[in-house]
Formats: sequence, C-alpha cells, structure tokens
Amino acid sequence: VALYESLLPGMDGFRTLAGQLNGLAAVPAPEAGMDYHWPSVANAALATLVRYYYPSTSQANLDAIDDLEASIAASFPEVDDEVLVRSASRGQSVATHVYAWSVSDGGHEGWTRNFPTDYDPPVGDGLWIPTPQLNGNPPQRALLPYWGMCRPFVLPVNDPNLDCDPGAPPVYSTDPGSDFYAEAAEVYDAVENLTQEQLDIALFWADNPGETATPPGHSISVLNQVLVREGSSLETAADAYARLGMATADAFISCWESKYRYNLIRPVSYIREVWGLPDWLPPVNTPPFPEYTSGHSVQSGAAFQVLTDLFGENYAMVDHTHDGRGLTPRSFDSFNDMADEAAISRLYGGIHYRAAIDLGVTQGRCVAERIAGIVTRMPS
Repeated sequence: VALYESLLPGMDGFRTLAGQLNGLAAVPAPEAGMDYHWPSVANAALATLVRYYYPSTSQANLDAIDDLEASIAASFPEVDDEVLVRSASRGQSVATHVYAWSVSDGGHEGWTRNFPTDYDPPVGDGLWIPTPQLNGNPPQRALLPYWGMCRPFVLPVNDPNLDCDPGAPPVYSTDPGSDFYAEAAEVYDAVENLTQEQLDIALFWADNPGETATPPGHSISVLNQVLVREGSSLETAADAYARLGMATADAFISCWESKYRYNLIRPVSYIREVWGLPDWLPPVNTPPFPEYTSGHSVQSGAAFQVLTDLFGENYAMVDHTHDGRGLTPRSFDSFNDMADEAAISRLYGGIHYRAAIDLGVTQGRCVAERIAGIVTRMPS
C-alpha cells in the first residue's frame, strides 16, 4: 500500500486507496509543480518501511538494508540530485504515514506476543490441543490466538467473516460411521500411502517458518517471477503488490477468526488419541494452532485468485520459488491450479482434513472477491 500510494501521483489513470481501505486517511501530497523520479520514490518508501517493520533485527541486517537502498539510489546518475532528494523525501513521508496507520490495526509488534500466556484454549471433546513436533521439541502454546481480531484492509472491521464465513466443520465424532471419522481416515490413508509425487507436493508447499518466507512469501515469490517474466512497469507492479499484499493479510485474519472460533482438533491428535496410535506423526510438522480452516488453503485461494484477476485464467508458468533450497520447480497451467495444489498439499502432509482444505480455498476466493472490489483505475 505504501509503495502504491507513494507512486500514485506519477501513475496516470490510477486512484488512491485512501477512503477505500479501513482507516486509511489521505496520504501526504507531493509538492505541486515539482519533478519526481518515481523509481527513487519507490526505493525510499520500501526501505523506510522495512526499517520500521524490523526494528529488532541485527545490525548486519540493518546495514544490508542501508546498502541496498544506497546502491539503488546510486544507480540513477542521470537524475538531478535535487530531484533525487525530493523523491526520497516523498517515499519516506508516505511510508511513515502508512506505518502510523498500521500501528493501530491490532497486530502491531505481534512478534512480541506470538504465544500469549494469557490465552487458555477451551477444553472438550474435539477441541484443539497442543500438537507433537517432528523435531522432538515439546508442543507449543497456541500461536497468535487473537489475530482474527486485527483490522483487515477490506473485510468488515470486527467481523472479518461477515461475508466470507466458511461455515462449521463436520461435527466431531469418534463413531467409525461418521463424516468426521471418515475425514480423519482419509488423512491417515493419504499419509500411509504417499506417492513420491504427493510427498514432493507436500514439501514444496510446506513453506515452514524459519526455513522459508512462509505461505504469503511464496505467493509474493510467484508474483515476483510473473512481473519479471512480463517485463511489467513500475505502476503495474505497485498495483499488483498492493492487491496481493492485502489479499494475503486479510486471508489470514479471516482464517484465524475461523480457527479460534471453532478450535478444532488436528488430525495428528485425533489419530493418536482416538485410534490408539501414540507415536504416529505426519511427514510435515503440524503448526501450533487449531485446524479449521486451513491457512494454506485460505491464503492460496485468495492470493492466486488475485493473480488470476490480474494476469488471466490460463496463465501457465513454472514456479521456481524453492530452487535455492534444492526443490524441483513445479509447472502449472493456471494460478487456480497452484491454489488447488497448495491446498491439497496439506492433506498429503497430514496437516488438515478435507473440509478445512476445500472450504478454506472457497473462503480465500471470497476474500479475493472483496479485493477485486477495490478500485484503482479511474473511469475511462
């Protein structure tokens, strides 16, 4: 959003997001009649925000941010110094404005309270309990249990699932004839009979924190690849990053509201306890929060629908996100195919039941519909 708004005066035919996003007031205006170098504006806006959002990072990382900003700034020798200074100031002022807006959304400095000790999960049959970890570490407390209360970008404030509610999951049951038991059996059977292809899919979309940029980072990586491939303009990139960023953020707020409303037990806990298999573990680590709906599914449904809206229904590409980690790139005929594969990867990984996957994708695509309602183009 900061990138988009900082560049807006130089984007012919585009309109502001202020007044369209929850709580975003009009951003600082540029100096009337003055020249700006828009790549330099973008450089300063992004560098400023990165510093704001990573205040506790290492000095080495802060130095790297400074070095990157300086190297980009120095790559425009043809631009007048006065214009460069004015452009950097423009980017900084808009970034500061957007940051000030962000600190009131309920998630400010969320990393300082990932596992709040004041949250006690509800207790009862079928409810989430801390899950065993593949690495042998003890189970973790619930992650970000209040995230569903954060202010979204476009979803209704204080009720993010007013329009995108996935509905309740199948009724919890230990009866072998029940729908819930059948969903757990599907997870168990999938894990116990994984093909190499299914395992590859599970690992490609695992996007584990600490090892990768996590699912939203994977979606942004896909957009990066598309923008480079298309040779997209700065204004196209700014619009796309704003839409994708808002979609992934609102998708997780929507999903987390569902997770902590239903507090559903994870497959690994159900299979261990109900089926009497105390040592059973899936191939992908079960994250420390309730099951329904699937975060990967909601996020992927939202993100890849946004990319479909931007680049077309049948945009075929090869995803190279994990080349640096030694994972084989995967080919897709469309962004919707990506979303479906990312979602089903959670079944292959033993992380989610079918309902959380299928209804999660639907929930995410509902979020994308709300993002599509944001008007960035002026009427022709």
